[in-house]
Amino acid sequence: MIFGALISLESFGAIATGWITRTLVEPKFTFSFIGFEWLQPLPGPWMYVYYAVMGVFGIFVMIGYKYRLSILSFTILWAGVYFMQKSSYNNHYYFLMILSAAMIAMPAHKFASVDAKLNPEIKSISMPNWCRLYFFLQLFILYTYASIAKMYPDWINLTVPELLMQSKQHYYVVGDLLQYKAVHYFIAYGGILFDGLIIPLLLWKPTRKIAFFASVFFHLFNSIIFQVGIFPYLSLSFAVFFFEPKYIINLFLKKKPLYDANKTITPNYASVIKTVFIVYFLVQIALPLRHHFIKDDVLWTEEGHRMSWRMMLRTKNSATTFTVVDKATSKSTIINFDDYLSKKQRKPVSAKPDVMWQFAQHLKKEYAKKGIDIEVYVRAFVSVNGKPRKQLIDPKVDLANAKWNPFKHQEWILPSKQDENN
Repeated sequence: MIFGALISLESFGAIATGWITRTLVEPKFTFSFIGFEWLQPLPGPWMYVYYAVMGVFGIFVMIGYKYRLSILSFTILWAGVYFMQKSSYNNHYYFLMILSAAMIAMPAHKFASVDAKLNPEIKSISMPNWCRLYFFLQLFILYTYASIAKMYPDWINLTVPELLMQSKQHYYVVGDLLQYKAVHYFIAYGGILFDGLIIPLLLWKPTRKIAFFASVFFHLFNSIIFQVGIFPYLSLSFAVFFFEPKYIINLFLKKKPLYDANKTITPNYASVIKTVFIVYFLVQIALPLRHHFIKDDVLWTEEGHRMSWRMMLRTKNSATTFTVVDKATSKSTIINFDDYLSKKQRKPVSAKPDVMWQFAQHLKKEYAKKGIDIEVYVRAFVSVNGKPRKQLIDPKVDLANAKWNPFKHQEWILPSKQDENN
């Protein structure tokens, strides 16, 4: 019920706040995940309809009407938006995608739903234990990696929290308060401790209520300060799996009988579930580790950053120019970003190597329509976490004709450690 309500709010909220306009309607094209270039927003007002349909599916999930079809449809549509654009990327979108996919397999419609009302034969007051185990493991992986990722110098010495809070100085009432060093210490070390300990503390009964109230404070703080959509409230909703069933029933479903069977039921498909579980969680454990096997610092190259629970770990500013060279005439032209990009797209194009490469490919296609074969050269000076700017891209490499290797370091990305005299 809570999940359906939240995904519906996420969908309709994207329409109401103008997020769809800024991210999917105003741009002439979107930077999709590499390999998904064919996946572009629907023209005209159709992306508003797209999100409205997602919102309706969210309501259907909430009331349990044609649950399997509704959550499957929402998952496909949400995955479409996730892979369609990277201008508004964050780990919460990824989390919602994999969580929605997992919810397809959950028997969430077996009680207090329209489906159970229309078809009493499916009604059940219990769930398989793997359902609860899935949430425990997924949340443990998410929070543990988020905690470990914060254990690096720029976070521990307060550089990143301070920079993040500087951008919030204009906030009413709390803006000035967020600039105090004590607040930065609280954010830095409180974030590491909360992410690292919250799941074990929720699992242990003596600390469960304290951990829950700490979660309320932590997630409301994130919601107010960082405006991260439904994620804080979604995270709080998982508490229903940590508290005793009797306690949750007394709070929310007073008419529901308590399932108290002592015997263990092993379904015929148990081996299939175990295999899927093992493979899925091995992938979840491996994905956040992949940047360790890629050359250079992930904060600089961005390679291995996505789908790794690396949340709010760095700030970047940059000065970037794209120069197009006509191969036939050798005439060079400096690209005006306003001719191609929305305001929201300029930041990733100026600071992220994969988006720079994609923009070079886009320019190549646009010029090819005019019958012009081009080369694209990039001069990008990027600062990570307030440090002096350094050149990110080899200015001698033609990005329009460079290849992208999804499994290896791109050698045209200059090293993060450079000679200060160069």
